[in-house]
Amino acid sequence: MQFGTPHATDPPEILFYRKFAFYSSGYNIRIITHTIVLPVSVTLRIIDALTLEATVAASTWKGFLSFGLVSIPIRLSPAARTERISFNQLHNVCHTRIKMPLFCPTCNRMVERNEIEKGYEYEKDQYLLFTEAEIEEAEPDSARTMEIIEFVKVEEIDPLYFDASYYAAPEKEGAKAYHLLLDAMMETGYAAIAKVTMHSRENIVIIRARKEGLTLHTMFYQNEVRPAVEYGSTDKENVKEQEKALAMRLIDSLATQFKPEKFHDAYQENLQKLIDAKAHGQKLTIVPHVSKAPAIDLMEALKKSLAEKPAQTQEQAPLRVVPKRAESPRKARKTG
Repeated sequence: MQFGTPHATDPPEILFYRKFAFYSSGYNIRIITHTIVLPVSVTLRIIDALTLEATVAASTWKGFLSFGLVSIPIRLSPAARTERISFNQLHNVCHTRIKMPLFCPTCNRMVERNEIEKGYEYEKDQYLLFTEAEIEEAEPDSARTMEIIEFVKVEEIDPLYFDASYYAAPEKEGAKAYHLLLDAMMETGYAAIAKVTMHSRENIVIIRARKEGLTLHTMFYQNEVRPAVEYGSTDKENVKEQEKALAMRLIDSLATQFKPEKFHDAYQENLQKLIDAKAHGQKLTIVPHVSKAPAIDLMEALKKSLAEKPAQTQEQAPLRVVPKRAESPRKARKTG
């Protein structure tokens, strides 16, 4: 949202602003290009309303968190998202961005979005057709109410089951009940198990109490956790006590408190270096990767690891930008 600056001659109770945009429900963008003159108090109320509207629009799910006979109105918003550099697909002849059109082979023509309907293939090329209203009728109660089923200790849950994370924030009218549940869960050390339907799926979720508020994690169902071939079948009989003792010493030497800010995505950073270098016509040099090989003498490898462990390892960047150098004038050849 961009606001213009009031003129020096304008009275203090009047605020001028021009050409601003804000997000409304449904992520539609409304743009006003003419000058608006409003009292400051009215303008501030409008700004507060638009900020709240943008916040609500960004919510992933809105409904009630049910705790016994207590219903708490809440909204969910993503707690984390993957950030990565994305590349577009271009035609290698003209370097035009490729578009993915909707094409109907029967009608032999392009199809508009409003011509799309949903169908379930029950036999080869045979479909059952469904409207959006029919699909909505299949939604369970968990589409609107997230009912707590039971409470468990977080340490009893294998992190393998965790999927996506969300912040659960209360609506204004549910703030007291929200903080009551939060404080009770913090005191008891329990996490809640509940169900919620969103993104065309009923999710089993775990709700954890944190100092800042409730955090929700969607979880995989038992049938979705895949068994790994040969997982857990490692032969442990050949592990010697001396080797285990050295391994434990090495673990102790690397043990520290978890600080997520220490870690970063080196691959994305290298891609950004590559993009910046290309954009500025700079030359790149590639640092060879360090080759690794399985340890033949495990005891010797453990001893060297303990002896040579640096205080803080520095990650070597595989890409280095080398500034272009001005070409030096060539010396004239001697004749005669």
